Amino acid sequence: MKKIILGAIAVSTMFISCKENKKEKVEVKEEVKVEKNVANLNNINLEASVLNWKGAKPTGEHNGTVNLKSGGILIEEGKLKAGEFVVDMNTITNLDMKGSKGATNLEGHLKSPDFFEVEKYPTSKFVITNVVEKDGKLEVTGNLSIKDVTKSITIPATVEKVDGAYVFKSEKFNIDRADFNVKYKSKKFFDNLKDKFVNDLVEMSFVVKAKS
Repeated sequence: MKKIILGAIAVSTMFISCKENKKEKVEVKEEVKVEKNVANLNNINLEASVLNWKGAKPTGEHNGTVNLKSGGILIEEGKLKAGEFVVDMNTITNLDMKGSKGATNLEGHLKSPDFFEVEKYPTSKFVITNVVEKDGKLEVTGNLSIKDVTKSITIPATVEKVDGAYVFKSEKFNIDRADFNVKYKSKKFFDNLKDKFVNDLVEMSFVVKAKS
């Protein structure tokens, strides 16, 4: 009886865990037409802007940052109207092992064809296509381009003015890397990985500061 109860608890826990992971993943849709092109606006403070990331596998997790290469953000009467954030994939940095050989190896691996293939795809991009204010927060829809794939996603965010400059901050959101053709040790592409897989969900968040 004890084994049956423990087994039932384990199955229940797995079910809840899977359900929670599905909730955490942002929904991906087909690329949306961009109505306002702000690529030439170029008003982002690159030194104060960053894309944060976190990935995991059964034996642990890693986190880091990626710098922005260029971009623009359009604010009218204090409201976010449009934006484009170009991410420099050659600047992928690991923070939890910073300064170690492990960090250098991980950064190199993430830049390799196994993951983001930065020699062929040196930039990723998020282009805002729609903004809706709801319950005091923004629901920001945009085209996310990683490697050779572009999908529309919606993420929660805020915009506030700090020291004379507008700052866009997204909440943490999870993308499924398999949706963007990042296949390394993904259970969606490979069988019999056992505990050698790498989680498909990658946590991200933007902090983008406009020039004052």
